[in-house]
Amino acid sequence: MSNSVFQGIISQLKDTTKRTFGVIDHEGCVIACTDPSLVGEQWTEATLRVASASEQMITFGQKTFRGVVNSANVFEYAVFCLGEDELAKSLCGVLYVTLNNAKSFYEEKHDRGTFVKNIIMDNILPGDIYVRAKELQFAAEMPRAVFLIRQVGHVDVTAVDLVAAMFPDKNQDFVLSINETDVAVIKQTGKEPSNEELEKIAQSIANMLKSELGIETVIGIGTVAGHLRELADAYKEAQTAIDVGKVFDNEKSIINYESLGIGRLIYQLPTTLCEIFLSEVFKKNSIDSLDQETLFTINEFFENDLNVSETSRKLFVHRNTLVYRLEKINKQIGLDLRKFDHAIVFKVALMVRKYLASQDIR
Repeated sequence: MSNSVFQGIISQLKDTTKRTFGVIDHEGCVIACTDPSLVGEQWTEATLRVASASEQMITFGQKTFRGVVNSANVFEYAVFCLGEDELAKSLCGVLYVTLNNAKSFYEEKHDRGTFVKNIIMDNILPGDIYVRAKELQFAAEMPRAVFLIRQVGHVDVTAVDLVAAMFPDKNQDFVLSINETDVAVIKQTGKEPSNEELEKIAQSIANMLKSELGIETVIGIGTVAGHLRELADAYKEAQTAIDVGKVFDNEKSIINYESLGIGRLIYQLPTTLCEIFLSEVFKKNSIDSLDQETLFTINEFFENDLNVSETSRKLFVHRNTLVYRLEKINKQIGLDLRKFDHAIVFKVALMVRKYLASQDIR
């Protein structure tokens, strides 16, 4: 916070009392005062006493002091008022509250991390992003990857500090605490990274939190934002990746938005439309009429790209046995899974069914 800001506040308060008051920095230099002749004086002994007293009010050398500390509880400034009487203490207390609030507001306004958080949380107008970026000397057009780390089960508030230690460049990479369970990482990449590179970073985060804190996590990855104004969308994509992955691929702990495929579309459909789709597809019998063994056979058939020979080999059954099962399924639900179009419809239907189940709709 610049000395001119302190002096501006002191000047506004000057007419409230005839007492002399002001601010000294952590080295004991008077940086703002109602008496301009005192600005620049060095009060080293006062600094030592104030620093040892933290934020407690003290009197020394016919003056009253109160320290102002930063978020790390380190002494940065002290307010003072000439005199050791009750009036001096009261004025010092008022000055402390006024300057501390001004300092907090100033730092929040000029802090890059707060700026980035306001962007991803949609707390800043798109038209103001470029202006604020220019004020903060922040590169607006630069590829940035967005990761959303969600703690599952056991939660540890120190997770954000551990993740922050993995990204030491505080001017380019930002680790932000979103809520009790979520931590967002905005990483400047310098170039367009591949999905494999992004997933490798996410995996290293997951491994570190697991080994250091025993935390299980799910990490969503948004598309790379080429401009600051795209960060909010990338963050929402990371959220969507976690939500969609929880429905369609809950065994994965790292989900890339770009890899969601058709699940992303289904997740955005109205549930009523999904129910209509299922009723139209399964006119003969419901999908619930298929037993677990049949569903397992179908999943294996899909995983082997509708290849009958390969699927029968994986299932350790004769090829004709698998053909018989597929024909039985065709008779039961009216879909021949050996045909690509029918297989696609059935695959989508399975995913729609999962989606409805996640919404507690049967």
